[in-house]
Amino acid sequence: MRIKRVLLVGGTHGNELIGINLVKKYEQYPELFTRSSFETLTLLGNPSAIDNCVRYIDKDLNRCFNFQALDNEITSSFYETQRAREISDQFGQSGRTPVDLIIDQHSTTSNVGLMLMVDSLDPFILNLSAYLTSIIPTLKIYHSAISGRNKDSLRSIAKYGISIEVGPLSHGTLHADLLHKTETFVQAALDYVEKYNHNTISSSTTFLTLYEYVDSIDYPRNKWGEIHAMIHSQIQFKDFEVLNPGDPIFLTFDGKTVVYQGVSDAYPVFINEAAYYEKGIAVCLARKQKLEIGKNNK
Repeated sequence: MRIKRVLLVGGTHGNELIGINLVKKYEQYPELFTRSSFETLTLLGNPSAIDNCVRYIDKDLNRCFNFQALDNEITSSFYETQRAREISDQFGQSGRTPVDLIIDQHSTTSNVGLMLMVDSLDPFILNLSAYLTSIIPTLKIYHSAISGRNKDSLRSIAKYGISIEVGPLSHGTLHADLLHKTETFVQAALDYVEKYNHNTISSSTTFLTLYEYVDSIDYPRNKWGEIHAMIHSQIQFKDFEVLNPGDPIFLTFDGKTVVYQGVSDAYPVFINEAAYYEKGIAVCLARKQKLEIGKNNK
């Protein structure tokens, strides 16, 4: 299927300034992001949150696109749920201007470096991922489908949806190197779509390292539900490094070490992400696998 429209999104979270400022740049200099075979559109996801430099006003916008579930919640009248419907009505697969691919730009306080989040192992996504890692060898691929993002995220409204995460970066701040890396990623993704539409993608076999979400762990809490431990310094900033059963994972406020009690090795992602404290997530755990990408994935 030829890609006819790509949507570049920033500000799904209003305090993640890299995506916001890059969308403004895309709009100011569209010639830098124009390709001949498809239309490139832009979107600032959460304008009210952007104006207030906060993650969201009422509810995380990137959890608001599962409309069937939201219809049964009291949150259906929240600002972000209404905004989600506006975005879906405009850009969703049944919308007024449907897009084929969404590239949503995010930043995180965790040390993920440069990370591509995918919710599908569709051949198009796998080949796009392989192409991007050939251009950006340090790029990590994180498959987050079973975390729910394949149903409720902004990127889920398109046939193909991906997110770029860069970090570590404090919310509400900018970082020149991470902004440049994000822009390089977006340009490479647009180049891939152009090659895909012109059927000039190489058919050589390659291998793709993938980190697949399997679970998340909350902080240890006391009987009142209050956090009473921190991420242990031994794993702080060590996203994508192996975590073995028995390795330290938390340090209680009174100095006791809490170890990882999983039955097998895992790879932590989003370690100590600031925005996840309210979600009861101290760290996400992934398993590492290697996929062969080649002719059979077309």
